[in-house]
Amino acid sequence: MIMKIKTFRYMFKQGIIGIWRNRGMSLASVTTVAASLMILGVIITLVLNINGVAFMLQNQFDTIQVYLEDEIPVEQITSIGVEIGKIEGIANIEFVSKEQALQTFKNGWGEQGYLLESLESNPLPNSYVIHLEKIENADMVVSELSKLSGIDEVKYYKDIIDNLLRIAQYIRRFGWALISILIVIAMFIISNTIKLTLNARRQEVNIMKYVGATNWFIRWPFIIEGIILGFIGALVSTVIINFTYQSAFELITTRVYVILSSYMILPTDMLPRVIVMFTVIGCGVGALGSIISLRKHLKV
Repeated sequence: MIMKIKTFRYMFKQGIIGIWRNRGMSLASVTTVAASLMILGVIITLVLNINGVAFMLQNQFDTIQVYLEDEIPVEQITSIGVEIGKIEGIANIEFVSKEQALQTFKNGWGEQGYLLESLESNPLPNSYVIHLEKIENADMVVSELSKLSGIDEVKYYKDIIDNLLRIAQYIRRFGWALISILIVIAMFIISNTIKLTLNARRQEVNIMKYVGATNWFIRWPFIIEGIILGFIGALVSTVIINFTYQSAFELITTRVYVILSSYMILPTDMLPRVIVMFTVIGCGVGALGSIISLRKHLKV
């Protein structure tokens, strides 16, 4: 156990020495990782908040209104409700009687609601409000509803639903493409930093190999060096993104966009997500950059 701790200390120390010896390239690596993660952070905060708004809108538009034909018997109304409940993709259904619909309509008119009392008959139909499990189920559910008899009209927000799904898909694709490009750039810079360290320590590596050091004993200090560079870049970008997001949130909250802030993720909720994502990505990019460089340039 003591031997393992000493070995780890040696490897960690060598990683620090490698960073210090090539501090110019190390600074470039940290800057690249930090810049990449900051851009990634902007995308992540936008995507998370847009998804929040989309989820809020989805909750408003993930319903399907089924209007029933007039003069159909109560037994058929009940039967239709049972058949609707059997359709897959439905979370729950709610029956709205003609009387309830008219009362809701009156309430919507406010003080002028009394004008509707002069109606000779209730023109509104009985209906079922269907709540979907997922917004993607809308087309399939509507297709199944069209097979039922006794239904006069099916109304749902197809255009809005399609646009929400399309926007979410575009954001995901753009985000993943940009993330991939930034990760490749960061790995390239870190790989070059490790390559400089290898060149500077070529003779030392050959001696270590000659006296019997294993391949991984030689590789680990360089991998640790890459992880440290990635972690520092992640730390810097986390601090900047957290400060920027908190400032933007406070600006929106205290100025004219107060309503918008109610749909935004709180800075205290955003920070843990950013820390985890940035640490994993930063350290992962650093380690991968080192491994790539070692495979290409370290002949042991």
